[in-house]
Amino acid sequence: MARPGAASRALALALVVVALAGVRAQGAAFEEPDYYDQELWRRGRYYEHPEREPEVFSPPLHEGLGVEKQEQQEQHQQELRPPKKAAKPKKTPKREKVVAETPPPGKNSNRKGRRSKSLEKPARDDHGVPVVHEDIRESCPPLGLETLKITDFQLHASTAKRYGLGAHRGRLNIQAGINENDFYDGAWCAGRNDLHQWIEVDARRLTRFTGVITQGRNSLWLSDWVTSYKVMVSNDSHTWVTVKNGSGDMIFEGNSEKEIPVLNELPVPMVARYIRINPQSWFDNGSICMRMEILGCPLPDPNSYYHRRNEMTTTDDLDFKHHNYKEMRQLMKVVNEMCPNITRIYNIGKSHQGLKLYAVEISDHPGVHEVGEPEFHYIAGAHGNEVLGRELLLLLLQFLCQEYLAQNTRIVRLVEETRIHILPSLNPDGYEKAYEGGSELGGWSLGRWTHDGIDINNNFPDLNTLLWEAEDRQNAPRKVPNHYIAVPEWYLSENATVAMETRAVIAWMEKIPFVLGGNLQGGELVVAYPYDMVRSLWKTQEHTPTPDDHVFRWLAYSYASTHRLMTDARRRVCHTEDFQKEDGTVNGASWHTVAGSLNDFSYLHTNCFELSIYVGCDKYPHESELPEEWENNRESLIVFMEQVHRGIKGIVRDLHGKGIPNAVISVEGVNHDIRTASDGDYWRLLNPGEYVVTAKAEGFVTSTKNCMVGYDMGATRCDFTLSKTNLARIREIMETFGKQPVSLPARRLKLRGRKRRQRA
Repeated sequence: MARPGAASRALALALVVVALAGVRAQGAAFEEPDYYDQELWRRGRYYEHPEREPEVFSPPLHEGLGVEKQEQQEQHQQELRPPKKAAKPKKTPKREKVVAETPPPGKNSNRKGRRSKSLEKPARDDHGVPVVHEDIRESCPPLGLETLKITDFQLHASTAKRYGLGAHRGRLNIQAGINENDFYDGAWCAGRNDLHQWIEVDARRLTRFTGVITQGRNSLWLSDWVTSYKVMVSNDSHTWVTVKNGSGDMIFEGNSEKEIPVLNELPVPMVARYIRINPQSWFDNGSICMRMEILGCPLPDPNSYYHRRNEMTTTDDLDFKHHNYKEMRQLMKVVNEMCPNITRIYNIGKSHQGLKLYAVEISDHPGVHEVGEPEFHYIAGAHGNEVLGRELLLLLLQFLCQEYLAQNTRIVRLVEETRIHILPSLNPDGYEKAYEGGSELGGWSLGRWTHDGIDINNNFPDLNTLLWEAEDRQNAPRKVPNHYIAVPEWYLSENATVAMETRAVIAWMEKIPFVLGGNLQGGELVVAYPYDMVRSLWKTQEHTPTPDDHVFRWLAYSYASTHRLMTDARRRVCHTEDFQKEDGTVNGASWHTVAGSLNDFSYLHTNCFELSIYVGCDKYPHESELPEEWENNRESLIVFMEQVHRGIKGIVRDLHGKGIPNAVISVEGVNHDIRTASDGDYWRLLNPGEYVVTAKAEGFVTSTKNCMVGYDMGATRCDFTLSKTNLARIREIMETFGKQPVSLPARRLKLRGRKRRQRA
C-alpha cells in the first residue's frame, strides 16, 4: 500500500500536468480550423457594442492567466534578447512628443540603446502589467501594420464612420482611392468624436511594446488627424492599463498635419498581447481619424504553432540591411572583389548633387558585347523613397556572385549566356533624404523626387503622342514608323525640364542594345506593362495595349506567378486596387495614365521591352523584413531574367559574312519592328508559335522566312543573309573606280534641252 506522502506528491503532479495542458490548449487555439471564424465573430462583437467604454483602472491583468503562465511570462522577460537584425537601430530622427498630466521625470528616448533616464523601473506596475527592467533598451521593429503582417482580424475599434473607414484601414501610409468610397478610404475614423473612442491591435502573442507611430487621414478633400492620445495595454482585451508617467496617465502628443508620421516611445516597455490607442484631442475642424504603426518585439512562445508556421527564414548568407550611398559603393566593391572575372562596376552619369549613378555588369566577359548574347537590365530607385527594390538588387548582386562561385548550374548558365546590368539607385539624392527620415518616419513622399523636384518615372519624352497623331493623320505621305521614334528636338534642348538622371538613362539605353528590362518600384504588389499612357485624351484610365500585348502579358505573369504573394487570391490588397483579376499584373494605362514613362519610351525608342515591377506594399520596410522580402522576390527576379532567352534570335549578314547594323526585323501581324545591333545580331521576344519574319536593310534585297518558337526555354535561331540590290552594286562598282553612276532620267532631260536649242 502506498504511503500518504507519495499519494500527495502524485496528486500534485497530476494537477500540474492538467494546468500545463490548459496553457498548451490556449496556445493551440490558433491551430483550430475555425480560428478565422472565431475572429470574424469577435470582430462583429466589437461593432455590435459601440457604446462600450475602455476600462482604464481595473483589477490586475495576471489574475486569470494561471501561475505557470505568469512564471512563463517572467522567464520570457528575463531571457529576452532581441534578434540581431530586428534590434539593429535605424537611422531615424527621434521625434518624441510626450506631454504628461504630471511633470515628467525626463525624456525616455533610447531608440538607439541609450540609457533610460526613467527613475521608476518596477518589475510590474500597479496593475500587474509586466514591464522590462533593464539599463539599456534597444528599439523594436514594427509589428507590421504597414506591411500587412498584421491582418485585418487583428485590428479592432470602438466605432467607425463606415466600412471604408474601419479599423482595418488604420495602417501607416495606407492610401485612399480617388473617390474615397465606402470600401477604400485613407484611415480609421471613429463614428463619434468623444474621449471614449479607441483603436487596438491584437498581437496574438505576448509582445514587448516600445512605441507608437501615428499619421492623420490620407485625403484630397478633408483634414482629419489626432493631436493627442493615451496608450493602454491588456492581456485579455477586457482589462486595460493606461501607460503612466509617474502617478498620472501619460498623454502623447500626436500629429500637427495629416501626412508626416510622428513617433512616440513608451517611457517603459510594456509586455502584453493587446495595445490600444485612445484619442484625447483632434484637429478642431476635423474628426478622430488616424493611421498608425506599433513598435514591438514578440516574445518567444514555443507553444504557438501558428507563429512558427508563418515565420519566414532564409538560408542565403547575404547582407540584410539598408545601405546608404557609401555603403552601397562598398558592397559593390566587395562583390567585385569576390567575383572579379564576372563583374564590372561602372557609372552611367551623375545625379543633380554630383553622386555617380553606379551600375554593376555581370557576364562571363564583362565590358564586352558578345555577338548573339542578349543584354538585360534591372533598375531601381527612380523614386528615392522606394528602397525595397534597391536592396533587392543589392541582394541579387551578392546572390549571383555566391551561386556562380558555388557552381550553381542554373546561375552559371544565366551568367554565361546573358550580359546582365544592375543599376540599384537611379535617384541617390532622393534616397539620401528618405534614409535620413528612416523606414517608418519618412512618410509616403519624402525623397520621391530628384533634388531639383523632378519625378523620373514620367520624365522621359512622350513618344506615344507622336506615334498616335501620325497614325491618325489622314493621307499620310509615307508609312508611319512603329519603332525607333526619334526624341523631339525640344526635349534635347538645355532649357527642357529634364533631370540629369533621366538624360543619363537615355544615353545608357541608346548605347547598349537592351532586349528586356525591369524597373523596380514600391508601394504596391503588381507588375505593370505598357502602354502606360491612355490613347484617348479625355480619359484617365483606359486599357491601351501595345502591338506586343501578348508578349508583355507573358513577361508580367512570369514574374507575378513566381512571387510568393502576387497571385495569392487570399492576400489583402495594399491600398485600393485588387489586381487578382489579371493574376497580379495590369496594363499601366488601365491603372492610371502616365505620359513619358520609361516603359513606353523603351518600347518606342529602343528594342527594349520594359516593365514596372512593384515589389511591396511598404516602400521602405524595416531591416527585419528584408529576409522575408528577399524570399518573396528571389525566384521571380531570376525567372524574369531568363525570359530574355524567349523568342527568336540571329544575325543578319551580307554575302561576305559581315554583320549588317540597323537592319529592320519585322514579324507579320505585329505592328512593331526592332533593329539589329552594331554587329548585325538581334533578339526578338515572342511567345511560342510559328511566325513569318522579314529582314530588310537599305541597299539590300529583303529576305523572309518562317521561324518556329517552341515552349522550351531558349530562343530559336533565325539568321538572314541579304544580297545587295542591283543599284547598290552599281554604285559600289562606280565608286570603286572614282566615278558616279549615270542617272538616266537626268540624261534624257539634258538631251531634250539640246534638241530644243538646236531647233531654235
